[in-house]
Amino acid sequence: FIMRIFNKTWIPRCLRILRSPCRLFSGCNRLLTSRIISHYDSINQCKKEPPEYFNFASDVLDEWSQLEKNGGRPANPAFWWVNEEGEEVKWSFEELGFLSRKAANVLSETCGLQKGDRVIAVLPRVPEWWLLNIACVRTGIVFVPGVSQLTAKDILYRLQASKAKCIITTDALAPAVESVLPDCQFLRSKLIVAKGRRDGWLNLKELFAVTSADHECVKTKSQDPMLIYFTSGSTGSPKMVVQSHSSYGIGFATSGRHWMNLTPSDIMWNTSDTGWVKSAWSSVFAPWICGSCVFVHNMPQFKPAVTAETLSRYPITVFCTAPTAYRMLVQHDLSSYKFMSLKHCVSGGEPLNPEVMVKWKTQTGLDINEGYGQTETVTICANMKGMKVKPGSLGKAVPPYDVQIIDDRGTVLPRGEEGNIAVRVRPKRPFCMFSEYLDNPEKTAASVCGNFYVTGDRGIMDEEGYVWFVGRADDVINSSGYRIGPFEVESALIQHPAVLESAVVSSPDPIRGEVVKAFVILTPAFVSHDKEELTRELQEHVKKVTAPYKYPRKVEFVQALPKTATGKIQRKALRNQEWGK
Repeated sequence: FIMRIFNKTWIPRCLRILRSPCRLFSGCNRLLTSRIISHYDSINQCKKEPPEYFNFASDVLDEWSQLEKNGGRPANPAFWWVNEEGEEVKWSFEELGFLSRKAANVLSETCGLQKGDRVIAVLPRVPEWWLLNIACVRTGIVFVPGVSQLTAKDILYRLQASKAKCIITTDALAPAVESVLPDCQFLRSKLIVAKGRRDGWLNLKELFAVTSADHECVKTKSQDPMLIYFTSGSTGSPKMVVQSHSSYGIGFATSGRHWMNLTPSDIMWNTSDTGWVKSAWSSVFAPWICGSCVFVHNMPQFKPAVTAETLSRYPITVFCTAPTAYRMLVQHDLSSYKFMSLKHCVSGGEPLNPEVMVKWKTQTGLDINEGYGQTETVTICANMKGMKVKPGSLGKAVPPYDVQIIDDRGTVLPRGEEGNIAVRVRPKRPFCMFSEYLDNPEKTAASVCGNFYVTGDRGIMDEEGYVWFVGRADDVINSSGYRIGPFEVESALIQHPAVLESAVVSSPDPIRGEVVKAFVILTPAFVSHDKEELTRELQEHVKKVTAPYKYPRKVEFVQALPKTATGKIQRKALRNQEWGK
């Protein structure tokens, strides 16, 4: 009798609870190892507001650590790092918590930093980057990542603009930091990640050896700032995008679960540089909110052969890399490799050619699930699990976003018409959006048109709701996933005595999708110089003045540049010329 009542009453009730995304954090579901994922995914799926207080370290990572201790999580490490020299680091969630608390004490006690202070970290893919990232979350310090290719000029701009009180880098970049110190009035401490000491710097490895792991996580509100990313625009210097504790800390639950297809049993390898926002997406928040293992291979440069060998050697189940990398991989002979564990592939950062997707599936048997988002957002659109993959499409809108194609007045366009890809932010702004462009209210206000945040990308939505990328609405160049503002390159070029004037646009490239091309008007003294030699000289000059990835891979010397009646350079005309429109 009791069993009949149980079967008729409680089993259906439990099933209803499990099927309801808004009730996934009920008492019954607390017993499941996926309860953390389910809870935060439900906030997105049901478009609910996040809790008033939230901290990714204490509310997610420490919860996984506890489940790990209780045997409620598979035996995967939380973090697995390797390099080309054969070194290896593995941490459980418990070890990650222990070490990140040490790092938190280094920042708060040794460096004297407080909640709300900003720290710039310019580091390659070393394990300390992940510890410092989580240490900042634990202390409420705002983490500001930067790519390792930054020059002294780039570092100075970032230190001054962010008012950072601490910088963390390696031996390689320490001299660049030292060269700009006199102009960095806000900087109070410098941490170096190195084996040896350096005068005037605190050595992180040495401090780790003597610092306590006894640290209590600060209480942070969901909307408190957690991250700042510098992102390039079509005009001016890079802007500072502020993300909150909940926007990234909770916002990636849905895409982690439904786009990246992550579970606590998965091992995810994302190849992004630590300075780029995709690293936060796919090497921190999405995998760890799902309880997955973050796999890292510290390759200074992408190598198709090493990548293929890594996918064969290690039990990686989910792989994420840029379309440029997929293009290079399918050109490499993959027939001798067996990706025995790999089951799911994703990509983002730039458009993915349909022919590359076809070649990858032919060679591996796997689809590439493309996704789309920005530094200002979480995943906007994606080809999520269970969906029909349309090669070349960005997929459909990811909850809680309402994605539409609008005209320049903010009116929603009919299906099939080209317009601006936009996200509805009125009357209710999704919590997983950036807070602001720091110290730039004009830019923040200009990002909204009518009821929508405008991405700056052009696209089309088909009858089934799939979004198709057409191109950038502005002049930003997206080369191999690197966003490059033309103004930054033009500013570097004009410093060379040979350059009278220049205009920089994107140009098609079979491997990188698009590359930087510079149209240059020479000063009279250099008109007769050898053009090939001068091209190489200008390329090397740009590499030295700004981050090397921004240099123009193509240079064309011209007599004049197209301009408007008011004298503004018409980059669009040059870009259309390059792309054959």
